[in-house]
Amino acid sequence: EDHHHISSSRNNPVNIYAFVQTNPDDPAKKNFIRSLQDHLLGCLRGRTFDGDTDESFTSADRLTVRLQNETIFRVCTARINYTTYDLRRAYDTINPRTHPFVMVASPEVEPGSHPFWYASVIGIFHANVQHIGKDSKDYRPQRMEFLWVRWLGIEPDRSFGQQQALLPKIGFIPDSDEFAFGFLDPSLVLRACHLLPSFVDGRTNKLLTPMPNNQATEARPSGEKDDWVNYYVGM
Repeated sequence: EDHHHISSSRNNPVNIYAFVQTNPDDPAKKNFIRSLQDHLLGCLRGRTFDGDTDESFTSADRLTVRLQNETIFRVCTARINYTTYDLRRAYDTINPRTHPFVMVASPEVEPGSHPFWYASVIGIFHANVQHIGKDSKDYRPQRMEFLWVRWLGIEPDRSFGQQQALLPKIGFIPDSDEFAFGFLDPSLVLRACHLLPSFVDGRTNKLLTPMPNNQATEARPSGEKDDWVNYYVGM
């Protein structure tokens, strides 16, 4: 069985240039096109996942990635298949509005680093992508799938684990960080994850730059104006 399933529906086309020009002050859309180009180019070149933080791609490199009709297609859900502890097949359904949280294996290798990264999926897309230039292996357009995500990070200086009887504590990365948002290959998703709001820490509107005229941001579910400061990772 395939690792995941994302619908091939084209009922919700999104022109990327019109998209970023609508509510251009949305912090989630900062460097949207460049970040998408970097992500797709990394996938096309077979680069090991690093959170797309490698800044070695040039403007000329990015121009070798072409989206057919400058369009990506948004779908509502993604299904992630996995094997349970008793070797049964199961799946998680990712929905940006209702079940957005996912976990991936961390690329960090430093001693003591946490083994997982966590993200909130704010968009699920597919597109026909053409890779041209001397590094291209095939000039023909190919269907590619990607998740638009808002990253969460581990709270520093907090011990957790079975010995301490404490759950990992995480929180959204502030949008002042260039890599607060990004794109993720759905094949890297291990599972959906269950995050428990830290009620004692409350909510805040300081993690995202305020939008003019109280416009809605793509970073939050419809109707939400702020974020939980922290979450605990259910284990």
